[in-house]
Amino acid sequence: MREPQLSGVGVSPGRASGPVVKVTESIEEPASTPAPDDPHAEAARVAPAAQAVAARLEATAAAATGDAAMILTTTAAMAADPALVSQAEQLVTAQRIPAARAVYEAANGFATALASAGGYMAERVRDIHDVRDRIIAELLGIEPPGVPTLERPSVLVARDLAPADTAALDPDKVLALVTEEGGPTSHTAILARSLRIPAVVAVRGALAMEAEAVAVDGVTGEVKAVDRDAPVVSATESARAEWDGVGSTSDGRRVKVLANVGAPADALTAAEAGAEGIGLFRTEFCYLDVDVELAVADQKAAYSAVLGPFAGKPVIVRTLDAGADKPLLFLAQEDEPNPALGVRGIRVSFERTGVLDRQLEAIAGAAEESGADVSVMAPMVATAEEAAWFADRARASGLSRVGVMIEVPSAALTAREVLDAVDFVSLGTNDLAQYTFAADRQLGAVATLNDPWQPALLRLVALVGEAAKEKGKPAGVCGEAAADPLLARVLTGLGITSLSMNAGAVRAVGASLAAVTFADCERAAAAAVAAPTARAARAAVAEIG
Repeated sequence: MREPQLSGVGVSPGRASGPVVKVTESIEEPASTPAPDDPHAEAARVAPAAQAVAARLEATAAAATGDAAMILTTTAAMAADPALVSQAEQLVTAQRIPAARAVYEAANGFATALASAGGYMAERVRDIHDVRDRIIAELLGIEPPGVPTLERPSVLVARDLAPADTAALDPDKVLALVTEEGGPTSHTAILARSLRIPAVVAVRGALAMEAEAVAVDGVTGEVKAVDRDAPVVSATESARAEWDGVGSTSDGRRVKVLANVGAPADALTAAEAGAEGIGLFRTEFCYLDVDVELAVADQKAAYSAVLGPFAGKPVIVRTLDAGADKPLLFLAQEDEPNPALGVRGIRVSFERTGVLDRQLEAIAGAAEESGADVSVMAPMVATAEEAAWFADRARASGLSRVGVMIEVPSAALTAREVLDAVDFVSLGTNDLAQYTFAADRQLGAVATLNDPWQPALLRLVALVGEAAKEKGKPAGVCGEAAADPLLARVLTGLGITSLSMNAGAVRAVGASLAAVTFADCERAAAAAVAAPTARAARAAVAEIG
């Protein structure tokens, strides 16, 4: 008897079906005994094991590109982190426990600290667990958990996938991804879109399914059992997407297709992918590993390296989106009971005006040096008053085009007043969804609330689109919602004039827009906004085509 159909959140479009391969769970918890005969010799095993893991991840990163390369490189750095190694070594000698157990406890301590910080830092917990398991496996001389070697094209089913595992997937062998945890902004979702692999997350009961083969719909989020002898279906449509490099609908409605970047390698990948510019340059990535504020000259050099590949093209630079949930060491902020609602983004700038002014000076210098058409925007703006304060400060620094991000519902509800103060706005749909639904975007249990197809979220986007049209100013989207080729049509119909996404989604989104008229986009938008649920919104727009 076939299993009942399951459902989750579709995060990467496409349909595929084939045999199921389940991914190994986390490594078994290492024992605390026996005590090592020579604790110092046992402790000395930790660093070589960590270095071996880091070297393998770096080698895989060297063969990857774009988001995959960045995530693999970051994971390799975590494996080689001196703080993790040192903590594990100390546990071995102080508590006389095996090296594997020490790594387990040290890594879990780091993971707990990151989870309590929330936001971006909490997103790294899965990475820490992955690094932990890889180092333990190295110490024990066993195979690390993860994706097994696939003998034939298959659908992977897992509780969650480690970013490094996802980044190393072979799209020719992986038909689709199904996970019980994760959300629309998880690394699994981002990488699946980048690799053009259909994916559904937050599918409760996926691992308990006894089906030998399943069909996966990355748009509707449906996962259902099929006969094991049913033909294998691969999602190749998006991989064949053709686009001329100019973002527009088939009848000429201009919609810029841009990329989100955080480092020079990202910018190069985005340029190679055909992005028309950068819609979001996350400058805080330059600060994650430093404990002092970068000098203006050093900031300028770092920014110029990112802007260089887009000389003569539009680039939107976001000032530091830092704070309690994205802690930067040099800011030395106090702990907060609820970091997601604390001093972050532009609120840090109110307290540290010198940090903002020096960053604006560096951005202006990088703009002149690189030849890119640079605009600047502030994160986490909640009121028109805050927008005006930032605009005055940015213009005084020599940056003539100034905008703000709309990630807080209050900013969306007062978009007209916000637009009176700035030249453009850009919607960060990841945070906007989180704050609209009071649902942590990293928590799989509430992933359906953070689905960018939620009508309530789309209605806020519509408010901003209407305000931008009335004021004659641009409104973009730089959250992960922009990376969904079908949802891109809805956003365009709601009045959005630019879409910024991971580099891997650029061509598919450009091709999706080029295949329809603006009137088609307006019909899709009307259907999605009027729908009672996210699932109904997806289905309605898919039916329109």
